[in-house]
Amino acid sequence: MRLIRILRLCRAMRIVRVMTAFSKLRILLVTTAKSFMSLFWSMILIFLLVFVGAMALCQILQSSVQDESLPLELRQWIFTWYGSGTRSVWTVFLITFSGGWPNYVQPLVTDLSWGYAVFFAAYVWVVVFAVTRIITALFLKDTLQAASDDVEMMMREHKVSKARMARKLLALFAEADENMDGVVTLEEFRTTVNHPRAQTYLSALDLCIPEACELFSMLDDGDGCVNYEEFCAGVMRLKGQARAL
Repeated sequence: MRLIRILRLCRAMRIVRVMTAFSKLRILLVTTAKSFMSLFWSMILIFLLVFVGAMALCQILQSSVQDESLPLELRQWIFTWYGSGTRSVWTVFLITFSGGWPNYVQPLVTDLSWGYAVFFAAYVWVVVFAVTRIITALFLKDTLQAASDDVEMMMREHKVSKARMARKLLALFAEADENMDGVVTLEEFRTTVNHPRAQTYLSALDLCIPEACELFSMLDDGDGCVNYEEFCAGVMRLKGQARAL
């Protein structure tokens, strides 16, 4: 039975370490789950802006593809990037997300018309700059909210841990109080601490005191016995000191 308790304690400690190590991943997953609908509608909005801009460019540039007065190389370039609806959508997608949008714009501005500079400047300001940053800010807000919720969850877990600790302390005190008079004498305490079950409780409380007398003197306030309040306060104080060490 003692081995089973020790194994359970080790497993619980591993779970706590894993939860702490993956807390950031948990926040990201929770944020993604909570932001799914926002992500969905953001993608729809960006797709509509890309689609409308692409269709407008495709229709406007069709006459330039068929204009034989323009250089053949320029007409081929326009057809490659804006010659059909799908080509134009892909090009505008690259303009929006690749970061190299001047590569898909410069020939139109320098060789066709400066009017395209106004169109692409407005598109970059509105879509590439404003809309994407607003969406990023919304996701940042959701991330901070998820992190705040995670802190609240950790506080709830801490309360549960404190309640579990109180039960362990009560069990250990009841183990020591053999005559059930509400206080523990040195002899009762010495007998209990040497018991395997009590040693398991002490290990669960992160306490490793080799001498029963030493532990009792730490818990006693000078009256030669220890009541439940002294016992709990002393053990929790020793547990804090053990963690600090």
